[in-house]
Amino acid sequence: MHELLQKRHVTVRELAEALEVSEATVRRDLKALAGRHQLSLVHGGATLQRHADYSFQAKQQRNVDSKRTIATLAAKRIHDGDHVFLDSGTTCFEMAPLLRDRRGLSVLVNSARLALEFDSPGIGVIMLGGQYRPDRMDTIGPITTSTLDQLRGYLAFIGADGLSMEFGPSASDIESAHLYRQVVANAREAVLLADHSKFETAALFRIIEWDRIGCLITDQRPPRKWIEFAQRRGIELVFPPPRDTADADEPDGAGAAEEAASDDAPFADPAATAAT
Repeated sequence: MHELLQKRHVTVRELAEALEVSEATVRRDLKALAGRHQLSLVHGGATLQRHADYSFQAKQQRNVDSKRTIATLAAKRIHDGDHVFLDSGTTCFEMAPLLRDRRGLSVLVNSARLALEFDSPGIGVIMLGGQYRPDRMDTIGPITTSTLDQLRGYLAFIGADGLSMEFGPSASDIESAHLYRQVVANAREAVLLADHSKFETAALFRIIEWDRIGCLITDQRPPRKWIEFAQRRGIELVFPPPRDTADADEPDGAGAAEEAASDDAPFADPAATAAT
């Protein structure tokens, strides 16, 4: 399925060679996927079905290690008894397995796909109603935002398709951008999740202004200008500690904080944190 999402059309022969299996095995697997309406069989191979939205599946295949790193750092901020909102993106989806041992946790979601991941007795799930998008398995629209108007005091975790210092966090989907703007407006704090590829790549629709973001979690040390930007804006910047702490490009004080961090502990830029 990964090959198909990347190329949109594959042949039995090339799949058999790439996976080092027999063509008979490939045909059997393609037939099974077609039976679940995930692809269409064509002569000699398979193609994605027309008019279907494969954005979640495609995004889930990209930067997998980065998403898991961010999810691990984000999950450490959630404790027993918390109220949290998780968006319907792939990074928040990676957080779900890491939260199943929490007790008294209330999770607000607009994703049926994500809601199904929380099957633990200690977790309560509030599913936001609204216009259902079957291919994405999430809800959007005025009914969803109307439900949000009745909720306050939660910690919001949202992703973004792009980050720009001037434009702010942004999304390629106008309905999601509008919804997450309301999510952040009603939250006690908003945590932005974005891997390194999102920096300086603004998407079409702005989600929220930077002054509504309390924390930005990413998978590796951002460029110096982004660390300084977070410091000026009072945004806590969290990323994994580097293997080599002797980095001459660090702002004043950052190197000492990294040396004190353990190998698996997140690094929060001290200057930015002090400004919050």
